[in-house]
Amino acid sequence: MVVVIAAVALAAVFAIAAVAIGRESTRLAAEPPRPVFDLDEAVDWVAGEIPFDVAAVLSHDDVRQILQWSLAHLRSRALSGNGSDPAAVGDSVVVGEEESVEYVLDRARAAGSDYSRAQVKAVLDAQLAYLQAIGAAGPASPEDVVDE
Repeated sequence: MVVVIAAVALAAVFAIAAVAIGRESTRLAAEPPRPVFDLDEAVDWVAGEIPFDVAAVLSHDDVRQILQWSLAHLRSRALSGNGSDPAAVGDSVVVGEEESVEYVLDRARAAGSDYSRAQVKAVLDAQLAYLQAIGAAGPASPEDVVDE
């Protein structure tokens, strides 16, 4: 009798676990994967996308440093970083291109680097293309566009 009760209990636990796992698997399969920014992958991708005249001057280490400063700027503007989301869900954070370029140039000057505006802009443009390619950024929505 004890063996039968144990077998029924074991079957019930297995059935409940199978239903729960199946439901979560279905739910997760329906959601698009969250984009993950991999710095090493980004450096390689961006270095391959920047114009030849910029790539001839900047090393992969230079590209990495510019990307790191850009990421620091994005974090300072309250964008999420690998799973943490300091901004409320649904809030838009708009970071202007010139603002980003100036931030990186300021950090470069403070570090004694002499990157030109064109070099930084080329890296940041390629970074945006990388973010769009991995699904971490999209085109500006109509309500985010500011009329000048």
